[in-house]
Amino acid sequence: MGIAGRARLSPGVSLVLLASILVSFLAASAAPTPLYGIYQERWHFSPVTTTVVFAVYALAVLASLLTFGRLSDHVGRRPVLAVTIAVQIVSLVVFVLADGVPTLLTARILQGLATGAATGAVGAAMLDIDRARGTLANAIAPGVGTGSGALLSALLIRFLPAPTRLVYVVLLVILLIQAAGVALMPETVTPRAGARRSLRPDISLPRAVRGPALVVIPVLFAVWALAGFFGALGPALVRALMATSIVVGGLVLFVFALFGAIAVLVLRNTAAKTVILTGIVALILGMLVTLVSVMARSVPGFFVGLALGGVGFGGGFQGSLKTIMPLVEAHERASVLSLLYLVCYVGFGLPTVIAGFLVVYAGGLPRTADEYSVAVILLALVALLGVRRATRMASD
Repeated sequence: MGIAGRARLSPGVSLVLLASILVSFLAASAAPTPLYGIYQERWHFSPVTTTVVFAVYALAVLASLLTFGRLSDHVGRRPVLAVTIAVQIVSLVVFVLADGVPTLLTARILQGLATGAATGAVGAAMLDIDRARGTLANAIAPGVGTGSGALLSALLIRFLPAPTRLVYVVLLVILLIQAAGVALMPETVTPRAGARRSLRPDISLPRAVRGPALVVIPVLFAVWALAGFFGALGPALVRALMATSIVVGGLVLFVFALFGAIAVLVLRNTAAKTVILTGIVALILGMLVTLVSVMARSVPGFFVGLALGGVGFGGGFQGSLKTIMPLVEAHERASVLSLLYLVCYVGFGLPTVIAGFLVVYAGGLPRTADEYSVAVILLALVALLGVRRATRMASD
């Protein structure tokens, strides 16, 4: 009996499968983070190279979002997911075989291309199944994936052999299982003409969401800039503050993501405006605590700031999605989600590369952390002003 004749997964199971795929893709993107120190020792490269390797992923995601972000609206979600899982598996094989910076860059580019194309398709498919639960899953899955990937990698490095290979093998097996699930998942959208035309980059938004998008864009940029910094340089910063194990370094992204996920769950039934404001305030407080902690070389204080930053990330990201996605028609979901993620990954990659250059050429890691914290606070204040202004205009 062929796939077409087999029983399809129920909507509830399909939603869980899709959320798990998004988690796996983000876990794969975070898995190299605890390994950068090992790569740096083996291949003798600078922190600038670390942030470039990190940011190449973000650039590949951006290119993929621009090119393939709308494709699943035309050919269906399942074909796009099948191809992107295959490309992600290839990237993990390249990681396993990596023997220098060029192969590391190749793996990150493949990983970014797969993640960019998958993000819009997965997110839209979850919204197709259930708008409320899909919005919640879209908000919580990136943080869960990022945090679990970094912690899993750190634990495997610390306690098991083959530190630069084993985590990628584990993720590869998980993706193979998920690929089988996609084969059994029902299609959630009716394919329509225009697939080839959809490959031309288009950064326009539907008229109904243009105003709200201008409000949430600074919020998205600020919270993802913070995630990028902790992802690229957080473990190194903890090691600079305190001589510690690689597991503690891996906890940086995990704690950040954990508190982001908690914020999403706690605020899931709260009005979008309140969620965004909560996120911005938590982000500002978190960066102030981080700033003081780095100056005082306090690791506990740093993790408190990290937790508050996670709340800021979860609240800001979820509130942005809750503001935009209810205004979007079904056939526009993948396109709009891709454009929102475009903003996210610009914030994720660009400031991080700048931070890498500052670490090497302008004062070192603690000073760069201070400057980055101030920059994120200023971004958050701009976002706060935008939300307050939009609220006043809506009430007039």
